[in-house]
Amino acid sequence: MGIRERWRPPWPLLALLLGCSLLSAVALSWAGWSLVRQERAAAETEAQQRAEAWAERLPALMRADLAAWETRLSGWLARPPQPSALPPADLLLLGDGIRIEAHPHGRLLYDPAAKAALEVTPPDLGAAELLEFQPGKAAEAVAAYRRLADSPRLTTRAGALLRLGRIFRNQGQDDQALQAYRQLAEMQDERVAGAPAEVVARLAMAEILMRRDRGPEAKEQALRLRRGLEAAKWRLSRGQFLFYWQEVGRLLNDGAVLPPAAALSEAASEVGARLRESDEGRETMIVRAAGAVWFVLWAHSGTRTAALFLPPATLLLPHESDRRFHVGLLDTEGKALAGEAGSTARSAIRLVAHTGLPWSFSVTPARYDSAQAAGRERFLTMILCAAIGFIALATWLMARLILREAAVARLQSDFVSAVSHEFRSPLAAMRHLSELLAVGRVPEESRRQRYYETLTSEALRLQRLVETLLNFGRMEAGVQPYHFQRIDASSLATQVAGEFEPLAKAGGRKLDVSGEPELWVDADAEALSLAVRNLIDNALKYSPGCPTVWVACSGDGKQVTIRVRDEGVGIPPREQNMVFRRFVRGSSARDLSAPGTGVGLAMVQHIVRAHGGKIELRSQSGGGSTFSMVLPASKLP
Repeated sequence: MGIRERWRPPWPLLALLLGCSLLSAVALSWAGWSLVRQERAAAETEAQQRAEAWAERLPALMRADLAAWETRLSGWLARPPQPSALPPADLLLLGDGIRIEAHPHGRLLYDPAAKAALEVTPPDLGAAELLEFQPGKAAEAVAAYRRLADSPRLTTRAGALLRLGRIFRNQGQDDQALQAYRQLAEMQDERVAGAPAEVVARLAMAEILMRRDRGPEAKEQALRLRRGLEAAKWRLSRGQFLFYWQEVGRLLNDGAVLPPAAALSEAASEVGARLRESDEGRETMIVRAAGAVWFVLWAHSGTRTAALFLPPATLLLPHESDRRFHVGLLDTEGKALAGEAGSTARSAIRLVAHTGLPWSFSVTPARYDSAQAAGRERFLTMILCAAIGFIALATWLMARLILREAAVARLQSDFVSAVSHEFRSPLAAMRHLSELLAVGRVPEESRRQRYYETLTSEALRLQRLVETLLNFGRMEAGVQPYHFQRIDASSLATQVAGEFEPLAKAGGRKLDVSGEPELWVDADAEALSLAVRNLIDNALKYSPGCPTVWVACSGDGKQVTIRVRDEGVGIPPREQNMVFRRFVRGSSARDLSAPGTGVGLAMVQHIVRAHGGKIELRSQSGGGSTFSMVLPASKLP
């Protein structure tokens, strides 16, 4: 197929329509995207300006918060607060230069002010201790320690029990050593060997039991010691706590890590050292321990000093309610202390020199921080999508309309050609015969009579063709009159089939008519005859090589069916719905060059529907066709 054939109308018009639609959609999309980008840029600029303004206000607000905390801290110097007055993750240290108190109690694993001290042997234990280290005097030392173990002085009693356990342990008398250590453990917080008696005793018992292969009992002693360490049951120094924690881990061999409170305890030890020093350099500071960070605030009153530990999030939380921003606190190296540190390009940064605080601020606008701007952007996007959808829908509808009009125009052109051919054939014959008769060139009377009959039949053919076209026009307009009466459908089908007997015999063919008698229907006899005539005519035209066309009538009391069947070329499935449209002729008509106007089956469908019935088609290519007119049976008796 050549290019000219491919680009016959309406394809150029469709291509132009598609091009204009695509150009409009692209232009509209570009304009809409430009508006969205401008809206987004304006929203981001506005958000950046608000972030700058918030970054200017935030240091002053946080300084006010710190001042409020310092005021509260000054009051706590005179009267320590109740635990409920402190946030859950905070710690207050109160020092007087000698000792340090931690509030709330039990939050630290060890005493930040405690220092490991060497044990001074009490005088009343000195003589017994000399016997212990003299060869051959162990029994006398044991007797001396037993007497001292009953001393009313707790320090003497604890020292005697510790030394008894040591002697029995060195002599391999583990049961007596365990008994001495049990008595020592009952003394709990009494200091012995620089540590609480219960801690020293339980570690010794666990070691003895482990050596004696009494694992469950040794594990129980070690676990009790660990639980006590985790609960800060005893007053220990940092070194003592770490020593006993490691020893318990060695005995249990479970790889346990330090409790969460270890970080706060480590930070408290660092700050506790400053509490015992001079007042100089005690400003708000940042303390890090085990990956955790605290802000430490100070207050002084005479010899008393207070230090308050605040997690950075505690100071940041009151200023994070505005979801339009991400606020972050940074140290001098730019590392995040709390909050979210956004990208440098979009963040409003306030350094230490500007804030007057030991940390910097980072205020970053959220990606879509303005709900109003986001709403406008969504609205513009919806309008853009709707406009593009409208263009696409309009293009589709116009394309369908153009294709439909082109198809109708083509069908009408084919119809005009077919009708012209149908008129031309009889008119040419009539003109030829009339000229022969007019000039007297037909001398025989028999020939003249045959010519007259031919003229009469051709005139009748023209009349039927004209009536067919007029009736079809009225049917299409919905103004075709119908005169219903009670008729026998079987007799009507037989009568119409009889009209085709001469034509069938001339072609060596026959019509096989069968049916039940008295199949009454309410119908317009002329219109129904026209419908049956069209079906029989089509059956004869489209089965040229088949000798028989069948016409059958049947009924079931409710419906009457007039069926016309042939064994001709058939109708392809894709064309079976189209052949009932006006001016449409199937591919079989073109292949056989069969005469016709393309309105016959459309008229049949109009007539059957006007009678309250339906037309049915069963056909396949090369297998013939069966057309069935199903009409309601007459209700009259």
